Amino acid sequence: MQILSTAASETSQVPIRVPEVDIEYLKYVVGENSIPRHYNAEYQNNIKIRNWIQREFESFGMNVMLQGPYDNIVASYGAPENECSVLIGAHYDSVPQSPGADDNASAVAGLIALAKSFSLDKIQNVEFVAFNRDEDGLMGSAEYVNKLPLQKRSTIKCAHIHEMNGYAKDEHGTQTIPPGLPIKLDDVGNFIAIIANKNSNRMLNKILKTAQAKTPSLPVKCLKVYLGVDRVFPHLLRSDHASFWQYDIPALMWTDTSEFRNPNYHRRSDTPDSLNYKFMYRVLSLLRHTVLQQLGGDD
Repeated sequence: MQILSTAASETSQVPIRVPEVDIEYLKYVVGENSIPRHYNAEYQNNIKIRNWIQREFESFGMNVMLQGPYDNIVASYGAPENECSVLIGAHYDSVPQSPGADDNASAVAGLIALAKSFSLDKIQNVEFVAFNRDEDGLMGSAEYVNKLPLQKRSTIKCAHIHEMNGYAKDEHGTQTIPPGLPIKLDDVGNFIAIIANKNSNRMLNKILKTAQAKTPSLPVKCLKVYLGVDRVFPHLLRSDHASFWQYDIPALMWTDTSEFRNPNYHRRSDTPDSLNYKFMYRVLSLLRHTVLQQLGGDD
């Protein structure tokens, strides 16, 4: 494995802005989605959140459909059957009894906010997917990828999977790593981690350059996974990117590292007031620039 990183720039005054999206909107989406919503244990809440996300996508003028037996929510500004160059995904279910503000309403907020920002130009060739049943062994994303037509599967340049993007602290002692993982990290939990494998490692250097140019106040750590190390350290496969890796589709996981930073992981205390919305905003800005570059439309 190899880890690449940027550090936050304390002197830069470059503003971070996502058109038509602000921190208050991120707070709103997190607040609306932060209820226990496990597919089995809180099925009615799961349906409630499914319907809320679907309506929000539709309010931007997107084409929305429910996919598969677990109701993955697929939205785009093109026809549903169109091929896509970039996919952005996040799971919308939670573990039982947890509000799931960071896991995973923070990522759903980013997913929806980015879709809203793209509504200005009706940017196509991008598909937004809210997966269900991540907390039941990635069942939703596995169903989605398994049912992808071969032609559409071959056109995906990258699937950006967001898994907990809202918890960040600037104090020492707020970051740990999975036991035995052969990397070194700072003990300050204020970075976004991006994890890639053999099919997506090549993208990381460019993302780091983009971060340095566009979001210099956001520390970024990129982990390149080689030679099946992910099978030795299953922590690296604990989100919906693993479903894409299984089919050799280039995919990245964007994460605040979950329980290795957030003490509220899978607990009732995973509430909206525990999140760092400025951090979420910066992560979203970096994702937006990255996606536009991959589509060939960023300056």
